[in-house]
Amino acid sequence: MCLAVPGKVISIDPQNSGLLTGQVEFGGVTREVCLACTPEVKIGDFVLVHAGLSLGIVDEEEARTTFEYLAEIGAFEE
Repeated sequence: MCLAVPGKVISIDPQNSGLLTGQVEFGGVTREVCLACTPEVKIGDFVLVHAGLSLGIVDEEEARTTFEYLAEIGAFEE
């Protein structure tokens, strides 16, 4: 099973390796993500990310709901 997780775009770097990339925050953790599949994304948008690739843009409420579900199942526990 694959899981895409929402994250908030906090920066965009169009010059990285010729691909659109950016820093995306996932509940306090920041990762570099390829944004090539969502070229219309803006700083502050929420994107669904799987394996380091942004698959689509989601609204903030949908992202928040997903985070709540993940917290309920203990996905953030070590």
